[in-house]
Amino acid sequence: MIDKQLQEQVRQRYAQAATDSCCQGSSCCPEPDGQDVFGASLYSDADTAAAPASVVEASLGCGNPTAIADLREGETVLDLGSGGGLDVLLSASRVGPTGFAYGVDMTDEMLDLARKNAAEAGAENVEFLKGEIENVPLPDASIDVVISNCVINLSTDKPAVLAEMFRVLKPGGRIGVSDVVTEDHLSEDARAKLGSYVDCIAGAMSRTEYISGLEDAGFHGVEVEFTHQVVPEIHAAIIRAAKPA
Repeated sequence: MIDKQLQEQVRQRYAQAATDSCCQGSSCCPEPDGQDVFGASLYSDADTAAAPASVVEASLGCGNPTAIADLREGETVLDLGSGGGLDVLLSASRVGPTGFAYGVDMTDEMLDLARKNAAEAGAENVEFLKGEIENVPLPDASIDVVISNCVINLSTDKPAVLAEMFRVLKPGGRIGVSDVVTEDHLSEDARAKLGSYVDCIAGAMSRTEYISGLEDAGFHGVEVEFTHQVVPEIHAAIIRAAKPA
C-alpha cells in the first residue's frame, strides 16, 4: 500500500527540482565527496549533445537506462518517473519515427518541464502522462521496453511498481532500469541512517530484494549489477529482466 504522506514529500521535492534552478544540472540527492553520482554527467557526450540543454540540465538520475535497454527501431518505450524528459527523448530518438516513447510522472511541474523540453527538441513520437508508477495509465501488454532512472527506490509500494511493469509489457518485453540498490547485509535502519527517503537512500531495496521482487512479479533472467557507489554500502545499479514470451 502506498504511504501517501511519504509520497507527497517525494512529490514536493521533485516539484521543487523542476522549478528551482539550484537543482538543475545536478541532483537534489546528495553528492558525496564531490563525486558525480547523479545527473547528466552519467550520460555520454553523444547523448547530451543530441538533447537541448534544458533537458540535460533537468536530469536527476543515477544512470543512463537508454544505454542499457538495447532499444530498437519501431519499439514502444515507457519511462517510469520521467521527470524532465531526457530519457524519453533519448528513447524516442533511438526507436525512430516508427517507434514511440511514453513518460509517466506524478508531478505537474515535471510534466510541464518535460512537455516544454519535448517541444523544444521537436520530438513528435513522445507523450507525457500524469500518473503514479504504482498504477500506470496504459493498457496491458502495450509496451516493448520499460525503463526508469533512480525512481523505483522512491516508491513506497515497490511490489505494485514491479507488477505494473510486468502488466504493461508485451510477452517477451524487457526492462532496463537504473536505480539505487543496497548491499544485502544493510538493514532498513542502517539505510535510513545513511540518507533520507527523498534523498534516494532510505527507500532503496537490497540486491536480493530487487531480484526476488522481480521474480515474484513474473520476470525471468533478472540481473542486478552495481555500477558506482552512491554512499558507503549503497550503489547505483543496472537492473535487467524480461517478461516470458
